[in-house]
Amino acid sequence: MEATLNAPARPALTQRQVVAAIAFSGLGWAFDLFDLFILLYVAPILAKVFFPSGQQMLSLAGVYAAFTATLIMRPVGGYLFGRYADKNGRRRSMVVAATGVGLSTALMGTLPTVAVIGGLATVLFLALRLIQGVFMGGMVASTHTLGTESISPGRRGLASGIISGGGSGVGKLFASLAFLLVSAVFHGPSFQVWGWRVMFFTGLISSFLGLFVFTRLHESPLWEALQQDAKHGRSASPAQAVESSRLGHFMPTILLCIVLTTAGGGLSYLTSGYLPTFMKLVDHVKPTDLGLILSMAALVVIASSVLAGYLSDVMGRRRAMAVYGVVSLIAIPLLYHGLSMTTDLRMIGLYAVLLSGVGTFCYAPLLIVLNERFPTALRSSGTAISWNIGFALGGSMPVIVSLLARLSANLSVALAISTGLLAALYLIGVYLVPAKKNLMG
Repeated sequence: MEATLNAPARPALTQRQVVAAIAFSGLGWAFDLFDLFILLYVAPILAKVFFPSGQQMLSLAGVYAAFTATLIMRPVGGYLFGRYADKNGRRRSMVVAATGVGLSTALMGTLPTVAVIGGLATVLFLALRLIQGVFMGGMVASTHTLGTESISPGRRGLASGIISGGGSGVGKLFASLAFLLVSAVFHGPSFQVWGWRVMFFTGLISSFLGLFVFTRLHESPLWEALQQDAKHGRSASPAQAVESSRLGHFMPTILLCIVLTTAGGGLSYLTSGYLPTFMKLVDHVKPTDLGLILSMAALVVIASSVLAGYLSDVMGRRRAMAVYGVVSLIAIPLLYHGLSMTTDLRMIGLYAVLLSGVGTFCYAPLLIVLNERFPTALRSSGTAISWNIGFALGGSMPVIVSLLARLSANLSVALAISTGLLAALYLIGVYLVPAKKNLMG
């Protein structure tokens, strides 16, 4: 992957601008995951509010179906905002998408329940999830390119870990702290009436901060260099000739990227994403203890992601990813089995932290691997489409696991099988990644 094609000369960025680009790209992804994980943290309550039925796991599957509905619309947003980001800049795309995500999340907290207006409540909830998915797909188009395009090639794996994994961890940490705070304010039954609504209202934070922060962010130097060449009519180099190709010419690459993202994203959703539900239904962890454990797990996700991204720079992308796949294949099923067998709160916390850390290994370097598969003129579109389709497929895994388990007592077995299969798929994808084909300047 070390071989690169010549690209337009990059406008020089100061060290401060580079740090800001990476930090704010990670923050944008954190806002995205913050809004997404709010639903996961209140899933058992939403199952009663919007998807009531006589079977607990069936109602829970309905909530995860709503979660999947958001993921299904992400490729649409990825395509629309990706095209916009490739033509008009990464920064503008990020501002619009961040605002839309926060507003659509907050509106969910205003909805009447099934007990008030019947099935229309479910329809309205699903409609907002679909709208939210479009804006979330747009976040990927900008956050997943601007940071890595601003840093030197030898540190792009580290940037990938900071943005995708670190940003994810920060988003989960924010969501965990919000859950902890709201649970402390709204005790017991009051949380089921008002607490879950307040959780959704916190989505406005991403809108306000997005407008304040992202409007002050510097544009991607690779994108600006490409615009300057086009403006001055400079002759196209072989690399730029490749960049002028249509996205359809990269379909085999997109399919491979979808496989990797489906597996890596699925492993993340079935660890960090599913842990709140697992610890509630299987381990019966109290809300306050759950919030503390999830906060610690989020911190571990940040550290684990940054380390995994950095090691991909040191070891090489394929070698590092192969190691991550093998570790996930063995460790995640064993850790879920251990989590299901213990009743000690400290051990529950330890298993949860380890699951969160290992679950992000395969996920952390995905961003840079996808970026390196596409030229600058198509990078936002190619990365956003691949990432969002893969995460729509990987994000459906909680629904599948909930349906397979049927009873909470079967969850550990269903999770062990599902995560093992995803790790195997990830290793197949890693084997197919070209060793020396990097289109990123």
